[in-house]
Amino acid sequence: MDIEFESIERIKAFQEEKLRQQIAYLAAHSPYYQRLFADKQIDPASIRTLEDLQRLPFTEKTDLQRFNDDFRCVPREDIIDYITTSGTLGDPVVFGCTEADLQRLAYNEHKSFACAGLKKGDILQLMTTIDKRFMAGLAYWMGIRSMGASIIRVGNGIPELQWDTIQRLHPTAIMCVPSFILRLIEYAEQHDIDYRHSSIRKIIGIGEGLRDQAFNLNLLGQRIHDKWPEVELYATYSSTEMSATFSECEHACGGHVHPELIIVEIIGEDDQVVEDGQPGEVVITTLGVEGMPLLRFRTGDIAAKVTEPCACGRNSFRLTPLIGRKHNMIKLKGTTIYPPAINDVLDNTPFVGNYIVVVRPSDAGTDEVIVRISLKDNSILPDEAIKQLKDHFRSRLRVTPDVEILPADVIQQINFPAKSRKPVKFIDER
Repeated sequence: MDIEFESIERIKAFQEEKLRQQIAYLAAHSPYYQRLFADKQIDPASIRTLEDLQRLPFTEKTDLQRFNDDFRCVPREDIIDYITTSGTLGDPVVFGCTEADLQRLAYNEHKSFACAGLKKGDILQLMTTIDKRFMAGLAYWMGIRSMGASIIRVGNGIPELQWDTIQRLHPTAIMCVPSFILRLIEYAEQHDIDYRHSSIRKIIGIGEGLRDQAFNLNLLGQRIHDKWPEVELYATYSSTEMSATFSECEHACGGHVHPELIIVEIIGEDDQVVEDGQPGEVVITTLGVEGMPLLRFRTGDIAAKVTEPCACGRNSFRLTPLIGRKHNMIKLKGTTIYPPAINDVLDNTPFVGNYIVVVRPSDAGTDEVIVRISLKDNSILPDEAIKQLKDHFRSRLRVTPDVEILPADVIQQINFPAKSRKPVKFIDER
């Protein structure tokens, strides 16, 4: 039986057995963790329970950057695929995957797609890159193959090509960054495409949230739903470092963990584990990774655990939608906000085209936020657009950033630099 449907007690015992196996593997094969255990005088065999993890130091992003090769647990010739992180918090980090690691990725995505209701016979149109050293695109492709469904690798962007593919091949689901859906809808409306009666029945979002902390659709999710109510919306959360995905089920009340693949802790400002339901930083320990396993890795993402059983029957915990990234927290005019809250307002403002949010220190020692946007058309004057947008910010966030209007091609170049796999919407100059 799938461990996610077992009792909470059984899940904990299962994870602790997996943890002991992973700790023994690190002690035998990881130069980095061998050195850490010795320096901190930690007996690896003494780490036997989930609670014991709290005796271990954290692994930081800077550790991966400084000692990258020391995390590798297998000979270099056993690495068959190299990928890198997106570099959100600095220089990208290299990860090497063995054949077993790639099969683990396929298994993870198989389970995640099944959680979102996909099955054999479905056709998924993939609107993300599968190249540029990107783990996720490869994982999605392998997961769909594993479950016996079909996939169309279109890649990101180009609404014309996306709609041509939909009309030719009739996929049942699409996977993309949620804000791109609005561009698809806009293109369809401009070219008389009856998108509401297309073959698409599910949208699986990556990289951006669709719900708030109460699991209601956020402004972006609601705008997509209002325009395209016939489709079901699913949000996911994943990262290269965790090699696992948290996917919503049909009840849309948080991303389900796969207990056989990852252990998650939520820690507060004091670096101690918080009570279930309280927000904090997501800290992960990978299970079953062969090439470059991680122990207590700080993701920098802020979320909370939801521990009550889900109506779908799964008893493993879930994660709330991300509140933001710890290092991206903004203190604007005495109010604490995260970039997703700003993005949500911008994504829900009809006259806003592309945008970039810039944060930099002010002369007063606080944060200064500049929102630079392009206008979709000439239907609104720049001064009126700035006024309306500031009113939107004030009503949603209680504070207003500075707003500047730039030509669309200038914003486009900032959003899509040549080497980036994801749209750049936030620049931190602090």
